Amino acid sequence: MTALPHTDPFSTDALRAEIAALLDEDVAAIDPDEELPDLGLDSVRVMTLLERWRAAGADVSLDDLAAEPTIAAWHRLLTSARG
Repeated sequence: MTALPHTDPFSTDALRAEIAALLDEDVAAIDPDEELPDLGLDSVRVMTLLERWRAAGADVSLDDLAAEPTIAAWHRLLTSARG
């Protein structure tokens, strides 16, 4: 049996894929520097992501995410806020 490589849930690629799935968009259409509310990411979806990320070990708040709502910023925040 071949072991699968560890996937970082907070990598830019993982965040793009997760957000693209929530928005029913192609991953390639999600620019890491684009403001996510402009793409249609609303507060209900952000809360869903926040709960997933907290369960994965991130110590972040909704205010943290709202301060700079881009994948690039969230990647920096999530990788520095691991519990």
